[in-house]
Amino acid sequence: MTSGKEPRAGTTLPLQAELQAVVDRALAEDLALGDVTTEALVPSDAPGKGTVFSKAAGVLCGVPVATLVFQRVDPLLEVEQVRRDGDRLEPGSTILHLSGPAASMLRAERVALNFLQHLSSVATETARYVERVRGLSARIADTRKTLPGLRSLQKYAVVVGGGVNHRRSLGDGILIKDNHLAVLRAQGLTLKDVVRRALRNAPHTVTVEVEVTTLDEVTEALAAGAHVLLLDNMPLDEMRRAMELARGRAVVEASGGITLETVRAVAETGVDLISVGALSHSVHALDLSMDVELAQAR
Repeated sequence: MTSGKEPRAGTTLPLQAELQAVVDRALAEDLALGDVTTEALVPSDAPGKGTVFSKAAGVLCGVPVATLVFQRVDPLLEVEQVRRDGDRLEPGSTILHLSGPAASMLRAERVALNFLQHLSSVATETARYVERVRGLSARIADTRKTLPGLRSLQKYAVVVGGGVNHRRSLGDGILIKDNHLAVLRAQGLTLKDVVRRALRNAPHTVTVEVEVTTLDEVTEALAAGAHVLLLDNMPLDEMRRAMELARGRAVVEASGGITLETVRAVAETGVDLISVGALSHSVHALDLSMDVELAQAR
């Protein structure tokens, strides 16, 4: 049984079936052979109380996922959600209260914390980038550089942290990158030819984005009618010039090695989006913990 709060408005969890499948895979990794430590030491009917709390500051994410972990391990576990996704955490902030079989809490502990720590780290890192560009028009976006099998959850965490999602899959939009161009240029096509082919063959609801690295390519892509330009590793002065050329004609995204130290300068060029792969592929887990103690039997 669960008592608690829904995620904040504007954030959407993966479908329940997908979420349950991810949780069940994680539990299978940990419990395929049981929990021999707990089985050897803790009586199955011993009642317990548990508390999940933060040991560091950050943005909370993953409460519904952790709750589902506990419920899948043992439906008898009662979970009280003290805080919800999107809440700001300080050291000592309580996230969940648990009651029920202590052995079940111990079996679920690591998987629940893994989800909470990782998703909170994604949300926290996103919030740092969002804060650096506050007051400017640029939005912070994620990429497809996600952990296999966790993309939907990581992209959910980006939104919880204040960012926006780029493509969720290869079917969400046309993005012509350097390797596409290399293959087609070997066949004699120019960048303009490639963009026009994409526009001609794309469904009417699909946008066409093209990666460009020079101002000449910006001009060529705009002339071809690209909907979005991806400025890849472009110097700041060239970004500003690209914005002058593209303003009112295409959405402009900046990408490539952008860090917390450089993101504001990139945003000041006027770009619409700044995509950051580091939001999902290289974050450090937020320090969270769980305490379990035996409760007095009624």
